[in-house]
Amino acid sequence: METQNNLFPVFLKLSSMRVLIVGGGNVAAEKLHFLMKSSPNANVTVVTKVASEKVLNIIKSKNNIRLIIDDYKKSHLIGIDIVIAATEVESTNLLIWNDSKSEQIIVNVADTPELCDFYMGSIVTKGDLKLAISTNGTSPTFAKRFRQVLEAVLPDTLPATLKNLHSIRKTLSGDFANKVDSLNKLTEVLTLNQKENELFKR
Repeated sequence: METQNNLFPVFLKLSSMRVLIVGGGNVAAEKLHFLMKSSPNANVTVVTKVASEKVLNIIKSKNNIRLIIDDYKKSHLIGIDIVIAATEVESTNLLIWNDSKSEQIIVNVADTPELCDFYMGSIVTKGDLKLAISTNGTSPTFAKRFRQVLEAVLPDTLPATLKNLHSIRKTLSGDFANKVDSLNKLTEVLTLNQKENELFKR
């Protein structure tokens, strides 16, 4: 039977939330890099007994990351909205998951899909346009490659196009339905033609 991806995609304003990453090794560095690349203004706290050079370099390049050199404690969850457990120690990650669930905080345990309330999928960003790609955990490699395809295909003029459409939308008159109809006609040129659609079916 064909499976279906039932995940619900959302785009969070991490600058107004508090994110906790527990861990200081390669896995934590990867998660921290991903967060900063997609949400440069994210409000992040990193808790680790030992911070790797990769983690320290990311923290030094930003002023919105707080580093706490300490063993993980449940008290570190106070005021936190989102937790990422990336300690590379399974028992510690499980403890973080249990503590987070007891406090009703959403949590992602690195490389452990069954202990994740959310996944950190591949993301394509072109100015104001942001696309999130998920394979429901079945093939992160495909998500990565598909992100690269989209980054190559989507034109660099998209940010300017979006700004132009925003300006046009503000000048449109009539009710909501008329505005939608006008914008639909303006953006018809953006739809893929049949030949391009066939490429994605292969």
